[in-house]
Amino acid sequence: MIFGPPNDFREKSNSYRAVGELRRLIFAGELSPGSDHLETELAERLGMSRTPVREAALMLEAQGLVEVRPRRGIRILPVSPEDMQEIYDILTELEALAAARAASAPAGERDLSLLERSIEDMDAALKSEDRQAWADADERFHSELVRLGGNRRVEAITAMMADQVRRARAMTLYMRPAPVKSHEDHRGVLEAIRSGDAEAARRIHHSHRTEAGAMLIALLRQHRFHQL
Repeated sequence: MIFGPPNDFREKSNSYRAVGELRRLIFAGELSPGSDHLETELAERLGMSRTPVREAALMLEAQGLVEVRPRRGIRILPVSPEDMQEIYDILTELEALAAARAASAPAGERDLSLLERSIEDMDAALKSEDRQAWADADERFHSELVRLGGNRRVEAITAMMADQVRRARAMTLYMRPAPVKSHEDHRGVLEAIRSGDAEAARRIHHSHRTEAGAMLIALLRQHRFHQL
């Protein structure tokens, strides 16, 4: 006789599935920032019971994506310019540190291959005017840069902020000008790391993140103004 998985295993599996589905709906904008939803509504939408939806909402609350309000449902948190200012203040310093550390460590071409590939992908995306492909490649560049920095705590902190940055970028991706300057900065950081120039890697990336953050925050303020 073949037995199915225990109920608690099925519920846990459904909870993780609910997390994935709700994240997808949030990042796609189908659950819009500031909107309120009942557990029963979301459970029906996902085709599951309320329990895994409730557990998923608590996980997403810990990630800063939603607010769980007892007897009032689940609120999709907006991305505020003030939040992004704080996040970029931290990202700018930590990623610049990672760039300097990556340049200080001996790195062969194999070590830099993922950075190189992400830049090539961004170049191809710019030529084809595919903003989403550019954003995906840009995210890979920053993630790999932090990994090359070799500090696990920096990796953990920046990863914790990745969802909020991704949401803000999804809202502003088609509002910003073509990211030509950003692409040049990425190439400059790679060349500084390749040549072992830690100060140049830190300076170029710090300037890059500062400018990118200022643009993103300005666009978020503009977006919020248009929503009023």
